[in-house]
Amino acid sequence: MKRRRVVILGATGSIGQSALKVARDIPDRIEVVGLSAHRNSAALERASKEFPGARCVRTDGPDGAERLLELATLPSADLVLIAIVGTAGLQPALAAIEAGKDIAVASKEILVMAGEAVMAAAAKHGVKILPVDSEHNAIFQCLEGRETASVRRLILTCSGGPFRDTPREDFDAITPELALRHPTWQMGRKITIDSATLFNKALEMIEAKWLFGVPMDRIEVVVHPQSIIHSMVEFVDGSTLAQLSRSDMCFPIHYAATWPDRVPNSLQPLDFSALGRLDFEAPRRKDFPALGLAVEAGTRTGTLPAVLNAANEVAVDAFLHRRIRFPHIWEIVARTMDRCPHAGHPDLARLIEADRAAREIAAEIARSLRVGKH
Repeated sequence: MKRRRVVILGATGSIGQSALKVARDIPDRIEVVGLSAHRNSAALERASKEFPGARCVRTDGPDGAERLLELATLPSADLVLIAIVGTAGLQPALAAIEAGKDIAVASKEILVMAGEAVMAAAAKHGVKILPVDSEHNAIFQCLEGRETASVRRLILTCSGGPFRDTPREDFDAITPELALRHPTWQMGRKITIDSATLFNKALEMIEAKWLFGVPMDRIEVVVHPQSIIHSMVEFVDGSTLAQLSRSDMCFPIHYAATWPDRVPNSLQPLDFSALGRLDFEAPRRKDFPALGLAVEAGTRTGTLPAVLNAANEVAVDAFLHRRIRFPHIWEIVARTMDRCPHAGHPDLARLIEADRAAREIAAEIARSLRVGKH
């Protein structure tokens, strides 16, 4: 069996730490050859001692972007895991693809911002894009190489976040502390807020469009509070396949790192007798407008998904710093999408410019909404 040589970009974050757990669990199948961290030098040093053969770099200095690109194209690597939050992983991902590396994508922003360019580059260079998000990894497993023509719907499951049952009139009182209490997953701050607003699921809808070549009108979301079914594929014959596992990011990372094989591990399997029940309900689209904004951006494509993503990052940061209220996150994104110029089939330079412009517009709108400014 082949041992995969893996670079982990963002090794000290939650996804990166889960990836290191997987590497410890199956050392006969994974060799860690590269690790990056932005600021957490202590965690990077611990990892470097545990994986002494790995090249380790910090990216918070003036040459950080260059060092990240060097690590993404490391000659000894054959798989690069992109676990960097935000858009910083886009250029390393493209560099890895051009260097002939398969990439495992944990950063939604890469495919949301530049899905068309990333998938085209992967096809050109003959590399595989392996999804690490639990939802897309589940769909990837359910499809198992089947043609898109056989798919009727992709069904992304959603926990509903901490405010699934909260009345809309109470949203103004939501604090960052409340929004950071996710009911089933332990994640970073930004993605946890995205789960509370459903922008996490909105980004995943756009990501699924590019990963699997399915139009937005065949991508749906269903609320599944237990987070046991990670997503489903409904086929044209009426059959639906689902992927189930415990809520642990080690499962999708393990599958991506060992694909196309099924490899034993020490992860705890499901105990169906203890589950008791699995519930499903429709999302409250009117109260959580992120899904509608995603459909608009994913249908129009061009620069609009990048604008949605950038505006959301600005809005989430403003909310975490208590400068805006929780519902303002959706308002900022919607208004930024309306104001930002749109271009179809943009190149990378145009996408980066759209990202920059959207951040400026979103920041301006956030200042106008600032809590207590009057």
